[in-house]
Amino acid sequence: METVSRALSHGGVQGVYRHQAETTRCPMTFAVYLPPQAADGPVPVLWYLSGLTCTHANVMDKGEYRRAAARHGVAFVAPDTSPRGPGVPDDPDDWKFGCGAGFYLDATQAPYAEHYRMWSYVSEELPALVAKNFPVDMTRQGILGHSMGGHGALTLALTYPERYRSCSAFAPIVQPSTAGWSAPAFARYLGEDRAAWRAHDATALIEDGRRFPEFLVDQGMADSFLEDGLRPHLLEEACAKAGIPLTLNRREGYDHSYFFISTFMDDHIAWAAERLKA
Repeated sequence: METVSRALSHGGVQGVYRHQAETTRCPMTFAVYLPPQAADGPVPVLWYLSGLTCTHANVMDKGEYRRAAARHGVAFVAPDTSPRGPGVPDDPDDWKFGCGAGFYLDATQAPYAEHYRMWSYVSEELPALVAKNFPVDMTRQGILGHSMGGHGALTLALTYPERYRSCSAFAPIVQPSTAGWSAPAFARYLGEDRAAWRAHDATALIEDGRRFPEFLVDQGMADSFLEDGLRPHLLEEACAKAGIPLTLNRREGYDHSYFFISTFMDDHIAWAAERLKA
């Protein structure tokens, strides 16, 4: 593992790191913020999954999470959103597919299956690497994400409810198998058999019996992707039917940007920290 950069922030350390990933078969870059409490021993860890077109750097530069993470003593880890580099197939004319748009799944279709294995990367390889190299308590993990990353956070939490103590999301794609900006990517990554898509669709997972103790979701009501891509009412309906507590905050006037995310980031970190420390 290579250290790309390190800087002090709010008494803790913001680092960026790079390694050769076995799952994606390319170099992967990720960010880790360690709060000052990490100097005294392992701290809880909160995973943040970013949205379409993003890298690890978007939340690091614009998410305004470090003050709250330091206050609550929580490590904050932000991976990239896809494999990248020479030899990684891409579609540069489609921002909703390819590099920057891995959708946190393992592709099964050529030519994407060799590199686009973000599910395995964020659920297996990266956690093992972080556990080995940083003072984090892997018995106290939480996960959150934005948009495509909100989709990833929800599906990971529903698949591994014993692993995560908290799950929250900003403007998540709650039903990607039918959303206009994600269904085409699912077809190219996973093939035309829609039964295979259900493992990466939060509402389908709930319908199929998966459960998680509770969710927190913030959604801007001025979000231009609200109707075609996000559709939070579908998650609300699925959770109500399954008896899963859902706090869905509809934020009037807020859009899809990091201005929205940074406004409510403190709330999400405090909410996660309460559950991580319980």
